[in-house]
Amino acid sequence: MLTLEQQAVVDAPMAPLCVVACAGSGKTKTSVQRLVQMRQNLGGARGRVALLSFSNVAVETFRKAYDVLAGCLPAGFGRERVDIDTLDGFITTCILRPHAHRTMRSSQAAYLVTGGESFLDGFMFMTSSFPLPITELHVAFVDGDECFFYQRNDNIELVASTTARNLIERLGRTGAYTHDLGRYWVYRALKERPELLAVVARRYPYILIDEAQDIGSVHQAILELLIGAGVCVTLIGDPNQGIYDFAGADGSFLREYHQRAGVLPYSLKSNFRSVPNIVRLANGLCGRDDVAERAAPGTLHGAFFTGYKRNEQAQLLTAFKNALTVSGADIKRSAVLCRGRGMAQQLRGDETPAGQGTVKLFAAAAVLRDRKKDFLKAFQRVTIAVVALLDKPTPGLVSQITQPARYPQARALRREIWAFTRDAAGGLPSASLVADTQWHPLLVTRIRTLFEKLQTQYNLKPADNLGRKLAKTGLPNVALAIAKDLADEDVVTLRVDTVHQAKGESLDAVLYMTLKEHVVELLSGVSTEVGRIGYVAATRASDLLWVAVPANALKELRPVLEAKGFQEVAEMGAAKSKSEADSNSTQTTA
Repeated sequence: MLTLEQQAVVDAPMAPLCVVACAGSGKTKTSVQRLVQMRQNLGGARGRVALLSFSNVAVETFRKAYDVLAGCLPAGFGRERVDIDTLDGFITTCILRPHAHRTMRSSQAAYLVTGGESFLDGFMFMTSSFPLPITELHVAFVDGDECFFYQRNDNIELVASTTARNLIERLGRTGAYTHDLGRYWVYRALKERPELLAVVARRYPYILIDEAQDIGSVHQAILELLIGAGVCVTLIGDPNQGIYDFAGADGSFLREYHQRAGVLPYSLKSNFRSVPNIVRLANGLCGRDDVAERAAPGTLHGAFFTGYKRNEQAQLLTAFKNALTVSGADIKRSAVLCRGRGMAQQLRGDETPAGQGTVKLFAAAAVLRDRKKDFLKAFQRVTIAVVALLDKPTPGLVSQITQPARYPQARALRREIWAFTRDAAGGLPSASLVADTQWHPLLVTRIRTLFEKLQTQYNLKPADNLGRKLAKTGLPNVALAIAKDLADEDVVTLRVDTVHQAKGESLDAVLYMTLKEHVVELLSGVSTEVGRIGYVAATRASDLLWVAVPANALKELRPVLEAKGFQEVAEMGAAKSKSEADSNSTQTTA
């Protein structure tokens, strides 16, 4: 069943909509229902409807829901004339790969490079102190103008436009693009070829974009071209969750979209995720008046804060795990969230992979496979390393191996590298071995065996200097991964991640680890990116939210935290008793 707010969006006229929705408001369900209704309204009319988002998880959820709901559409209503994809996947499939090579002046179809390809050594740009690879070059639009930059230590440094364009165009003539530059070439292809823009607009007259606060400046520039060509674009999202400022995705496009002529504004204010006091806290942070649809549970719940010292983080995590048990939260559906990757890596105990060059990639892959059980990332690193060891590899070979759906001709080669990655006994050696004396000799022997097979079966010749590229420089005389970590693989561990990685998720409990400035920005609201990051962390929590504050800032920040609706963790016992008393009182009254 849909709420009246959700139903109003589903039944809205076939016009551009601006749907501003709070966290936990059922955006996914509303978006899919709207998609089905639009397809029904269009009947057998030509043209397709696209529903786009920003994560593969969201796309898979949309596809499954649409497959179920589209069964209600009568035959001949074009139920198959729907595309559900990420925004990047959509523009890559429809524009970049089939058409951009003409704008790039390349003799072959465009292909993605990820940074490990050896020929990229010839595509560097100079900074104020040292050269950087083109994979570090980013594009944004500021007041309608192209802007090129790179990032170092969270600082943005500009690159001269002429220098950047010359480098990008030189790479483009090979057919190659990076993730960031792919969007740039899509924009240029549509801008410089009006006939292509007209074809895309005619084929996709209606586009819905979920999580629209994540639309960056280059994405927006592409959408502005489509809107100008007549495409009806609907945006759905929460501008308070715009946390990609470096890409221009601060939520402003969504926030201001309703001000355009012909765009109809809608709002979703019912929060089905969080308990009432977390919703009240979120309202206080962002200035909204959203309504909690859940009743307060009888178990421990709510928003709390606690102080911590840097050398007592382990004790803090143990206390949080104990709170999960008291509240009944599922540890598998709970997480510790951090503002940046550095703190997350430190809490997880991650270490920089040992070794240098391709050996470092193989070492990182072994640790990912054996310690993290992340076989996909391990495979991706092995692929980059293997291709880097080839003599004159085919441009785009990494993409061909790692993207089988788009390059089915490379599936056999993909299986070979997958088998090598997974097999600790005969392929990539175990991370439990001593790195320099045990792991490295096995790696060299097995890589040579792998290349014998690749050369025989796929005509892939290894580089002449294979031995030098596989030197053991930088490998320590200890195991790559500690044996204890490998033995504990069946123990359920608490997830530690960045807020960006958890965005869009619903979690039972969240511990938000902060520095002083993070707490200050959180309490100040959503006018800054760090404040919005804190808001996203807080609104992931269904039942229990902890904010960990540096102990030396606790005295100063305690009054502000309490004024916002947080309770100190020391008061949890009293809070638990109060919640149980409230629950018993409610039952007695009933």
